[in-house]
Amino acid sequence: MELRVVGAGLGRTGTHSLKLALEQLLGAPCYHMTEVFGRPDDVVQWQRAVRGEVPDWEAVLGGYAAAVDWPAAAFYSQLMEACPDAVVLLSTREDAEAWWQSASNTIFPAVERVTENAPDLEQMIFDMFSNTFTPDWRDHDAAVAAYQRHVDGVRERVPADRLVEWRAGDGWGPLCRALGVAQPDEPFPHVNTTSEFRAFTGLD
Repeated sequence: MELRVVGAGLGRTGTHSLKLALEQLLGAPCYHMTEVFGRPDDVVQWQRAVRGEVPDWEAVLGGYAAAVDWPAAAFYSQLMEACPDAVVLLSTREDAEAWWQSASNTIFPAVERVTENAPDLEQMIFDMFSNTFTPDWRDHDAAVAAYQRHVDGVRERVPADRLVEWRAGDGWGPLCRALGVAQPDEPFPHVNTTSEFRAFTGLD
């Protein structure tokens, strides 16, 4: 596993757009939650990580140049240690409240539908939120506090020379500078809006 970018930003911080952008800049795949849907063997490894065990990172992330979004973001500290040459990309919203508004209209309603008898993938996602984010992720105050705690933790833990902060409006610039690559001429990709997410997951 030789990641060039370890994504530490939580879901609903432009991570799907970052996936497409990084794949274009690096010329190689970028891991994202959407990858897990087509790779059922990965679920076992993520379940191990959620339990605090050491997963087979090579089995999950071998062949990928970057990893963003959950579940990888929940384990950014392990991944940055395993890939000492990778930059750590912290994607954020303008503030924790803006993140909550997006997450509570998309991710959380989808996760809330998971039952005890859910397939392994859905159960892994549920367990990940409860064990690595906050068990009270349905609650506004608890989730907002967990988001801010995560962001603050990344800023404290990651050395300044490895940390790249990014928001959707920043576009290509911070990524290209951190990776030492030329900036593309075309517009930065913007995908997976709230309405698109809700339509994809059947929430509407």
